[in-house]
Amino acid sequence: MHTVGIVLHPLRDSSEAVTAIVDWAAGRGAQVLGVEEEIRRLGCAALPVPAAELGGRSDLIVSLGGDGTMLRAMRLADGGHAPVLGVNLGRLGFLAEVDVPDLPDALSAIDQHLYTVEPRLAVDAEVHGETVTAFNDVAVVRVPGHGIAAVSLLVGGRPFVSYAADAVVVATPTGSTAYSFSAGGPIVSPSVEALLVTPAAPHSAFNRGLVLSVQDALALDVLPTSGRLAVEVDGRVSGYVEPGACVILHPRPAAAHVVRLGRTTFYERAQRKLRLMGSAEVEPAPARPRDGRSTPS
Repeated sequence: MHTVGIVLHPLRDSSEAVTAIVDWAAGRGAQVLGVEEEIRRLGCAALPVPAAELGGRSDLIVSLGGDGTMLRAMRLADGGHAPVLGVNLGRLGFLAEVDVPDLPDALSAIDQHLYTVEPRLAVDAEVHGETVTAFNDVAVVRVPGHGIAAVSLLVGGRPFVSYAADAVVVATPTGSTAYSFSAGGPIVSPSVEALLVTPAAPHSAFNRGLVLSVQDALALDVLPTSGRLAVEVDGRVSGYVEPGACVILHPRPAAAHVVRLGRTTFYERAQRKLRLMGSAEVEPAPARPRDGRSTPS
């Protein structure tokens, strides 16, 4: 491994992690690259490069932050060969693999090829002739004061189902634990290649989510009865659509690759993050004496 690219959280203190990476690289003659506007504030020894060049010039990209930073790092890695290692700064996320104290050992393991990668699905959305990419989700969301989101889902060019809702979320398996989950969608393993369509606060008679193949041609038609909608890409507003507009969706399997060192599984991370074991407490059965009669409470 000759070049390590770093992506920083915009607010959290990442100086300790950056120092660990720079020191590890210096001991092995490797170069550290960083997005120029991010690393200037640290004054570190990383070489500043434009964000668009980071993925193509790195052998590994290290994301320092939470899941939002990791999604940004995956977008920068999209189309390149560099896998992405998530380093947790603060709250436990779904995508981070190691904490800061474990970073030097993790880099050494990757340098020795003692790791695996998880391919992650992306979805490209065509809006007004422009293409935006999400690794979590693309959502069409009602704008306050402009009415509900009335949307028809097209599969293979033909209308399949219509929703009236506060939003319609199209999520990847990576995004199944984000907006889609909060709207009632299922948890889906990242190894599954599928897209989830989940209505948020549906007002229509049909209020169920869907799981669709990445081989299906998908689009969202904004119906005449809809209000103006915001198009959110990984939680950020990318633009707006009016009734009559169409958002065309193109899933791309293996658009980015996430480093795994075998320390935890997806299910263990989901269990901890979502507190699944404590989600349905069951009262213990009352003790029974040997004669079979219940013990009075």
